[in-house]
Amino acid sequence: MRCRRARPAEIGIHANGDVAIDTVLTAYERELKRHPHMNSRPRIEHCTLVNADLLKRMAAIGAIPTPFATYLHVYGEKWPEYGEDRLRWMFAHRSFLDYGIRVTGASDYDAGPFEPLMGIQSMVTRKDTEGRVWGPNQRISVDEAIRVYTINGAYASFEEDLKGSIAERKLADFVVLAEDPHGVDPDRIKTIEVVRTVVGGRTMHES
Repeated sequence: MRCRRARPAEIGIHANGDVAIDTVLTAYERELKRHPHMNSRPRIEHCTLVNADLLKRMAAIGAIPTPFATYLHVYGEKWPEYGEDRLRWMFAHRSFLDYGIRVTGASDYDAGPFEPLMGIQSMVTRKDTEGRVWGPNQRISVDEAIRVYTINGAYASFEEDLKGSIAERKLADFVVLAEDPHGVDPDRIKTIEVVRTVVGGRTMHES
């Protein structure tokens, strides 16, 4: 007899600060202990401020954070209020990846801009629109930022076998850019022109 794959349990809870994230993790840990065979990738929406203990717990249960990718870039006037110590643990893409956590890109649109290229630039540079750097310890590479926005996002929704990378038997969804994000000045990644957008093998946009 073949065992049927357990149906995914898609759960996502909003939590921004470290206290709220601790509460959400406690709930997830309790439920996963009660239902150890549940096929779940519990998300924490926003997941803005973390610490080492929270990261360890997230990694242990396979929790997926979806922090803002564009906020740091567009809301530079807010960050002095938080202080340098907190900013070292905010939008913590470097730490998530270092702990083996499959962080995704997110915008909370329309509270923040949704543009993926802006999010990639923000994660790579940690600069706001005035060029000020916030939490440089959380910078990640262009390759890592692209992965955050593609295969990690697909994984978060149990769709990594369908999308997130260009491979045989996956959806033909992709964009053609006028320039390689790896080769341009990181401070202008967000201005790279999208020459073509293809969805399901059909061209939906062409400039």
